[in-house]
Amino acid sequence: MDWTSRQVFSWRLSNTMDVDFCIEALKAALRHSATKIFNTNQGSQFTSIAFTDRIRAAGVRCSMDGRGRYLDNIFIERLWRSLKYEAVYLRELSDEHTAERVIGDWFRFYNPAHLHSSLDGRTPRDVYRQKWKKAA
Repeated sequence: MDWTSRQVFSWRLSNTMDVDFCIEALKAALRHSATKIFNTNQGSQFTSIAFTDRIRAAGVRCSMDGRGRYLDNIFIERLWRSLKYEAVYLRELSDEHTAERVIGDWFRFYNPAHLHSSLDGRTPRDVYRQKWKKAA
């Protein structure tokens, strides 16, 4: 997620603590974003050599939240809260395929249509496009 615009570049769903799905999401996000700093929590997937080496190889600096400091990553925490209350808790997610479809549908809605009061009522996609238009 780009913190300025709240645009989500990639996500993956897994029922394991394996690092591979995190690396796949990271690779996809780096294809769509020109970020200079990547922030994560201190989960074992994100502190692994495989994950941190991938970040460094992309020329991106790695930043990690302090232990127990959920506010360090408040934008992501808020994203997960919105996803849960607007999609996950409203449906019965009886299997991984259903969960992936429901979550995917929500993310396809989120970037182009989810209005944010913190973005003056604009969508993440609009703010992200405007941000890069100014930079060009």
